[in-house]
Amino acid sequence: MQPVGFRYAIMWKGRFQTETSDLVQLYGESISYDWRLYQYDVQGSIAHAKALFAAGLISTKEKQTITRGLKEILKEIESGEFQFKTSLEDIHMNIESALTEKIGDAGARLHTARSRNDQVALDTRLYCRAEISEVLKQISSMQKALINTAERYQDAVVPGYTHLQRGQPVLFAHHLLAYVEMLERDADRLRDAYKRVNVMPLGSGALAGSTIVLDRKLIARELDFPAITQNSMDAVSDRDYVAELIFDLTLCGIHLSRLSEDVILWASAEFDFVELSDAHTTGSSLMPQKKNPDVAELTRGKTGRLIGDLVSILTTIKGLPMTYNRDLQEDKEPLFDAFDTMKAALAVFAQMIAAMKIKTSNTRAAASDPFLLATDLADYLVLKKVPFRQAHEIMGQLTAYSLKHNKPFAGLTLDEYRQVSEAFEKDVYQVLDIDTALKARKGIGAPSPSNVSRQLKRWKRKL
Repeated sequence: MQPVGFRYAIMWKGRFQTETSDLVQLYGESISYDWRLYQYDVQGSIAHAKALFAAGLISTKEKQTITRGLKEILKEIESGEFQFKTSLEDIHMNIESALTEKIGDAGARLHTARSRNDQVALDTRLYCRAEISEVLKQISSMQKALINTAERYQDAVVPGYTHLQRGQPVLFAHHLLAYVEMLERDADRLRDAYKRVNVMPLGSGALAGSTIVLDRKLIARELDFPAITQNSMDAVSDRDYVAELIFDLTLCGIHLSRLSEDVILWASAEFDFVELSDAHTTGSSLMPQKKNPDVAELTRGKTGRLIGDLVSILTTIKGLPMTYNRDLQEDKEPLFDAFDTMKAALAVFAQMIAAMKIKTSNTRAAASDPFLLATDLADYLVLKKVPFRQAHEIMGQLTAYSLKHNKPFAGLTLDEYRQVSEAFEKDVYQVLDIDTALKARKGIGAPSPSNVSRQLKRWKRKL
């Protein structure tokens, strides 16, 4: 008689006469990475056992024995005592084999009316639910770090850029709050995706359910699923939610990558707008004066990994016929990697932003570039009844004149202003104050101090 463990290693090969080659076993195993689904596999199996009991397929004692055995295996895995076997391919067979070795025939009854196809679909959805919740917490922490830094430097002024050329002055807090908005959209996407993840697939079998009908509503209640899949073929082959989640995580990563680029520029000697803490920077092995923004650079680089994860899952599912195909085993690594990468990036970035110091005198000096108020002067002309297109042209001429004569706007005489347009009057000099210019930006979403203060209060309430 073969040992129980060996019997489970070949349980699906009743029609085969030759052993699977060692190379094929190694090539096809997934236990090296899907072991991390263990708690969800145990959770799903306990719920399945309750459904088997409700259907009269196992006794009260068998249900209790199965549940106790699964919880013991869970503790063994968490303590590091459990020995995973490559020959058993995946987490599902490793746990079922161990359970049967531990409790005997009751363990062998557990797989009744269940396939690894609907089992892995269930485990993956349970995993995604938990990970979404963790990422949402991390996003909130990142938003709080941005808000707290913005509040500490609420009066700091910085140039706003387009085409990486100085455009108009804004409050530094307003710039940071732009990323809070981006992250909120990321959180909204994940919360919305959660609804499509939160559908219970167990009971779909390999592809066509089972003639042994279990109470799927009971299982859904046990696992806190508000909905149940309605098509068994779709249930076992659906990986839309995996692709959607990786996209959501990738876009969040892209937002952090954009912030990374800002931080890298700000920390450079050429900009010198911020100082990053020693705890979040590294030095050079050759150049002792260097202080490198490695966290931001790594985050910018890891976004490429996320994009790769997204391309991987989309390519995997793009040409698959119904229903389950072994290709779908390739969904786990990009999914796991996307969650791991995003959680790590959010955690370390929140620390870095919280410790970042803004060099307010440098940012104000850069924002005091007189040309940043060219648009304000155009608006001044509009209020003097000059059509905007004409005002825009006038300011272009005035800028050219200012550059030619190396005189800032504030250094021009009223006569020089009026040589370009007689619409200019003595009050033009009131426009040339950066604080006045900022206070005038009072429209919804604009960076006036009063607006930014309200936004900071709104976000603090919300978060």
